[in-house]
Amino acid sequence: MTVRRNVTPWASAALVLTALLATSCSGQKSNDAQPAANSSSATPHGYVEGAQEAAEQQSRLLLNDPDSGSSRVLDLITGKVHDTARVKGADRLTTDGRFGYLHTSGKTHVLDSGAWMVDHGDHVHYYRAAIRDVGELPAGRSQVRSDKVVTAASDKDGRTVLYDRSKLEKGKIASSRTLAGTYSGAVVPYEEHLLAFAGEGGTTKLAVLDRKGKRVASPDARCEEPRGDAVTRRGLVLGCADGALLVRQEDGAFTAEKIPYGKEVPAGERAASFRQRPGSDTLTAPAGDEAVWVLDVTERKWTRVDTGPVVAANTAGEGSPLLVLESDGSLHGYDIASGKESARTKRLLTGEAATGTGSSAPVIEIDRSRAYVNDPRGKKVSEIDYNDDLRVARSFDLDIEPVLMAETGR
Repeated sequence: MTVRRNVTPWASAALVLTALLATSCSGQKSNDAQPAANSSSATPHGYVEGAQEAAEQQSRLLLNDPDSGSSRVLDLITGKVHDTARVKGADRLTTDGRFGYLHTSGKTHVLDSGAWMVDHGDHVHYYRAAIRDVGELPAGRSQVRSDKVVTAASDKDGRTVLYDRSKLEKGKIASSRTLAGTYSGAVVPYEEHLLAFAGEGGTTKLAVLDRKGKRVASPDARCEEPRGDAVTRRGLVLGCADGALLVRQEDGAFTAEKIPYGKEVPAGERAASFRQRPGSDTLTAPAGDEAVWVLDVTERKWTRVDTGPVVAANTAGEGSPLLVLESDGSLHGYDIASGKESARTKRLLTGEAATGTGSSAPVIEIDRSRAYVNDPRGKKVSEIDYNDDLRVARSFDLDIEPVLMAETGR
């Protein structure tokens, strides 16, 4: 792999602050080169067996070429590329921040990227470990959602199997139980419960289940044609035909608040899947082929930004630009409030870029200081400094076509 740079190694005030918080946690010092624990008297706070604790985010990109089956892990700290399991025929790649899930027609292959974070609210721990091929979940075309304890895999027939997250972390796949009944869309682990949509009386209602699958609450919340979900610091967002539901747990009780579009939106222009910086309260979703929805969860507000033919979209939120990869092969930045274009890059994609949001279309992965765009035909990934007029900070040349891409370690 060749790494092309036009800047010095990147760093930001946010990462410095994060490092200070992480190293100050319970008086424990940590850095990239030191194991997360080495104490003969007591287990240090944040210790994870077999992992190293780092002072900054340990971002890695999972990459896959469905035709050849070749998979790679690009370490964004070292710039090194690692080979991993061959998985042919994947049509989607999703992640929960550590594990990558390559979805094919008959199975879901699990890869451990060896990079993750643990958010304690007032400070964050970052970890790095060996990259590992975990194996296969039997459910085909499943939707996989995880928290720290459980991983839920829901198939196209509405059946959901729960897997022990601690076993996945040890490289083993062990199902704990199969939920009774069927549910619409993904079952999402959230706040030590499972949230799901159940069909009742001709409508779709939100159900709150315990970890064993027993219904423990049924907030008065209906959601027609549920599609898309995202976890934010304000709560869990679930997409519906007329907008979104914001689900929160307060004082042990679950509440659901509707965030409506405020107008009738044609089916083809509704938000069907969300993209965000992990944990961010600002979500993006295509609004048809030539516009993007931005949902500010804090303000409970939808904004439609007219762009141009959309290939992919994302934003870091919190005053950052809306990033839109358009059919001209360039990345465009838009001011969300005004809808005006603020910057654009040179062409990042090789060949023609098809519009739409198909699973094999390029994506924009985003973290606290950088965005990443995959160019399958050009066999490369571009790193973008979105706080500096979309400057191309680095370019990674690869030996495979990175059709599918997901970032971990965030």
